[in-house]
Amino acid sequence: MSAQPSLLEEITSLWADEILAASQVRGGQIIVEVRRDPAGLCEWLANECGLQLAGMVVKETDGWELHYLFYGREPGAGSVALTLRAPHEQDSFPSLSARVHAADWQEREAEDHFGIHFTGHPRLGDFVFHDEEWGEGLAPMRKSFDALHKPLQRHPDPDWHPRRILRAPGAFAMTVGPVHGGITEPAHFILETVGEDVMRAYPRLFFKYRAVEKMAEGKSADDALLLAERFNALQAFAHSFAFCQAVEKIAEIDAPPRAQALRVALLELERLRSHVGAIRGICGSTALAVAESQAAILEEQLLRLSGVFCGHRYLFGLNVPGGLSRDLSDEACQDMSQRLDGLDVSLDDLDRLLSRSSSFLDRLEEVGIVTFQQAKEHGLVGPVARASGLVCDLRLAHPYSGYERYHLEVPEENDGDGYARLRVLFFEARQSVGVVRQVMKGLVSGPVRAEARPAAVSGSAVGWVEAAGGAAFHWLWLDGKGRVERYRIVPASFVNWHGFHLAAEGFAFQDFPIILSTFALSVSENDR
Repeated sequence: MSAQPSLLEEITSLWADEILAASQVRGGQIIVEVRRDPAGLCEWLANECGLQLAGMVVKETDGWELHYLFYGREPGAGSVALTLRAPHEQDSFPSLSARVHAADWQEREAEDHFGIHFTGHPRLGDFVFHDEEWGEGLAPMRKSFDALHKPLQRHPDPDWHPRRILRAPGAFAMTVGPVHGGITEPAHFILETVGEDVMRAYPRLFFKYRAVEKMAEGKSADDALLLAERFNALQAFAHSFAFCQAVEKIAEIDAPPRAQALRVALLELERLRSHVGAIRGICGSTALAVAESQAAILEEQLLRLSGVFCGHRYLFGLNVPGGLSRDLSDEACQDMSQRLDGLDVSLDDLDRLLSRSSSFLDRLEEVGIVTFQQAKEHGLVGPVARASGLVCDLRLAHPYSGYERYHLEVPEENDGDGYARLRVLFFEARQSVGVVRQVMKGLVSGPVRAEARPAAVSGSAVGWVEAAGGAAFHWLWLDGKGRVERYRIVPASFVNWHGFHLAAEGFAFQDFPIILSTFALSVSENDR
């Protein structure tokens, strides 16, 4: 019996006319350079091979480089990186979104950032830079754009109006935001309806665009780390870890075993606090004031634990290329583990109380449904995807920092509604407590930072992390002086915002804030 052909062999055999070169590098990743339109190969990778689009990166050199990364959802499935090169005069490329819908927002963002066009895309423009404020043609990520020069102030277009889909008699569009009460970040939602049910939900984001990727250019890796860590404070440790992972790959250094273990513990501590915060938000959206307060107390306890244990409530300043900036004593580690002992009991109590509240369940069950097929087509990630049966967790599928040494279960729910998403949050929160205990039980002694890396490392790499919201990817190119040539972030919220409308459409107006809370999305991750 002949052996099953490898993915590399299938690519070189089936797509010989479409590719220039294909090889497999250290770590098992397959690198492919394509001749022209990559849509056919991308569709085959997504539909026939079951790979998921991690993101698309546009890089400007003396021409254009378009990079597409696909990764497997199962352990050992590997990843494939495609590269398309074109001369600088070419400013139009075939759209991938018709065949791989997960590329939809990736291409819209690239069009606004670089001013390149994707032929066949159904809707470009009015995305990052809203037409009523900025118009078209800003393209701030181009090399010719001077980041130190303030763009011309534009005035709102009085003739601008949102794009409408419904034209039936009695149809109207209700706008929510972008200004909200309290501490809610700016987001604009256009809800179209005939009657009380939302027929179309369209989120407009990027009202506080901060150009993190542009600001990183020309900075040292250490300085750019501050940007990676701060564009979403609620998941600061996860994003700083992914950035450091990319630097470590370029410099070919490994964090010491103690640093790897402590990184796992801190990642899980951050996930635990984030999930408890999401549970608090769901309770608040359903007007359960007592349950919201109970969850808020747990969240505050975790923030204080982080502050005592690490010196910062949101774990700033800990990750550095090569490990951690400071060691954490064995006594402090054991103390943290003991402080978590009663937390899973408190989570169980809260879970049990919520599951017995019929009024609470009525607001979540069979509300905000996202099917498995929809989650797959949109490339959803994290708890949102796992609640719809799309199971992938980078901690197991593409392990990092020694995660393969710890017992970890990944939840799978198939209802795809708000209650399924809540169940996933509770399950993963308990899992995080268990992983932290495993780390502390087997913690080894030794340094927490590798020897200093060369100052002028160059090259490119991608770092990834299963953040609390799901898979996040950080691409990094360093030039010959060790400075950032290109930095690209694809966080979980950017991916899941793309599919949020699926859950909101077909349900009543009063369900909208509850559905939104079950997605636990971050606006700041998009305003990067």
